[in-house]
Amino acid sequence: MKIYIDGKYYSKNDAKISVFDHGLLYGDGVFEGIRVYSGRVFKLYEHIERLFESAKSIMLDIPMDRESLCKAVTATCRENNLRNGYIRLVVTRGVGTLGLNPFTCEKPSIIIIADKITLYPKKMYEEGMAVVTVPTPRNASEAVNPRIKSLNYLNNILAKIEAINAGVAEAIMFNSFGFVAECTGDNIFIIKKEIIYTPSLYMGVLRGITRDTVMELAENMGYAVKQIVVNRHDIYNADECFLTGTAAEIIPVTKVDGRVIGSGKPGDTTGKLIKVFKQLTETEGVEI
Repeated sequence: MKIYIDGKYYSKNDAKISVFDHGLLYGDGVFEGIRVYSGRVFKLYEHIERLFESAKSIMLDIPMDRESLCKAVTATCRENNLRNGYIRLVVTRGVGTLGLNPFTCEKPSIIIIADKITLYPKKMYEEGMAVVTVPTPRNASEAVNPRIKSLNYLNNILAKIEAINAGVAEAIMFNSFGFVAECTGDNIFIIKKEIIYTPSLYMGVLRGITRDTVMELAENMGYAVKQIVVNRHDIYNADECFLTGTAAEIIPVTKVDGRVIGSGKPGDTTGKLIKVFKQLTETEGVEI
């Protein structure tokens, strides 16, 4: 494996950053997870745009323009002969002092990792997954806004620990007002009477690339899609539920907090969305 760091490629064992990098010391940086299907980088431009938006929000100047960064991503895939897999694109604040002051960091670092990924077992896609709600809340929008895909993921990790301790793979997180936001690494959707609902962005939600894609696909298929305020009651009584994410794609949820969702099996609408999404990934993307 060859890992891109600031314009050069390093083997996995030799790929290193300074212990004084603020990305390591303070989680000071941003990242994107991007998928590769059949030699094409899926939704590359959308991911790069979101990366720059996240960076702007934390006053981090990415030392490459959008076009150059896109070329670096595809070049890293070619360097690793990656035709199907996952890209982790990271921008750290760079090397600074032990103090908090980010302006001691002279130059941000860009890291690109292109590798394989398996987030959930195949059985969960076929039979659905169980999830739980957890007490650890999503970051408040007034703190580290969830729309910033930052390297500081500790509250998500704490929620993930709670999920694993409960014997499941994923957790539903709430915002500071007690309404559903999203999961530790995925956006959440419910379906009731063939209407598709998902928490609104102002509820403290990452604007997921897969989330946006699924909403567009669903509307093109003739479904009504609404962004609303969602609570536990809505999820427990949904006809169907599914999660979306770059790594997860679309995965059905069949049980939440011990409550069976709908029939207890992946629903028809979810199945149709999965099929259409997979078709899209086979034809759309930036050639490597």
